[in-house]
Amino acid sequence: MAEPSTTTGDVREKKIWKGIFAVSGIMITLVIYGVLQEKIMRVPYGVNKEYFKYSLFLVFCNRITTSTVSAGVLLASKKALDPVAPVYKYCLISVSNILTTTCQYEALKYVSFPVQTLAKCAKMIPVMIWGTCIMQKRYKGFDYLVAFLVTLGCSIFILFPAGTDFSPYNSGRENTVWGISLMIGYLGFDGFTSTFQDKLFKGYNMEIHNQIFYTTTCSCLLSLTGLVLQGHLLPAIEFVYRHSDCFLDIVLLSTVATASQFFISYTIRTFGALTFAAIMTTRQLVSIMLSCVWFSHPLSWEQWIGAVIVFGSLYMKNFMKTATQRPPPSEQTQTRASSPVKGIP
Repeated sequence: MAEPSTTTGDVREKKIWKGIFAVSGIMITLVIYGVLQEKIMRVPYGVNKEYFKYSLFLVFCNRITTSTVSAGVLLASKKALDPVAPVYKYCLISVSNILTTTCQYEALKYVSFPVQTLAKCAKMIPVMIWGTCIMQKRYKGFDYLVAFLVTLGCSIFILFPAGTDFSPYNSGRENTVWGISLMIGYLGFDGFTSTFQDKLFKGYNMEIHNQIFYTTTCSCLLSLTGLVLQGHLLPAIEFVYRHSDCFLDIVLLSTVATASQFFISYTIRTFGALTFAAIMTTRQLVSIMLSCVWFSHPLSWEQWIGAVIVFGSLYMKNFMKTATQRPPPSEQTQTRASSPVKGIP
């Protein structure tokens, strides 16, 4: 009689450990990735204080590393390298990912860093819109309420700092139409990427490494083409050759970026695009809070309210989801009596 509850408990425990693995992996890799990225792009190298200016070269290095690792994993596990889905579908993910990165870099010329961080926190909404359009998902009003509350809480946290100088990009251009358009493009392309990944996983029963291999290979070709057309390939290689410490930073950056890609794909396949968006939204808030603790930045009372709104909304969402999936006691008794060897669905 106790076997169904034991099976259900084992499944729940496995899911909890999968969630811990996904969340910790994304948090750790992307925080390290952000630090390295900022160091490479903002800290000068060498005696002459030269800055590395070739961001597309970083994209190329990250993608070629990820593509090589995923191909090695497929070969080591004796799985075929043949595409499971039509190649153009892999290319769609790759193109949207490249456009997401481009909008992210270009937007910093026109909007402040807090505004861009705010846009990243609002990605739950475009994911839900794309989920409705691409996968014909029907979200409940409660899901839209949670997305709105999370975005509202992050907005309050970011836009009401305790200090006055909170934006290193505050040059008076943050309200331009072009800057806002770039942020809308970032949100749209980023939401499409994770949602279409979710669709491929569910529609083709696709392995994580298979999707990563083809999407990153396509990204390699696109970024390499962009470097050649812009004339930045040889100058970037020359810069890395002259500054060995920059080479080491790029190697570390590519390694962490590769690890983050696997964690991201694993999370989307296991929990879906909306859960991934919630994790990424929380990561933005956690990163800011860790920065405040590490560098002794004070938190305003508005920021504490924002943090309570975000985490309270996410915990409430998880609690309500668990409550709706749990059958009533009478149904549990009937299920155990009729089918003692089958767990509760």
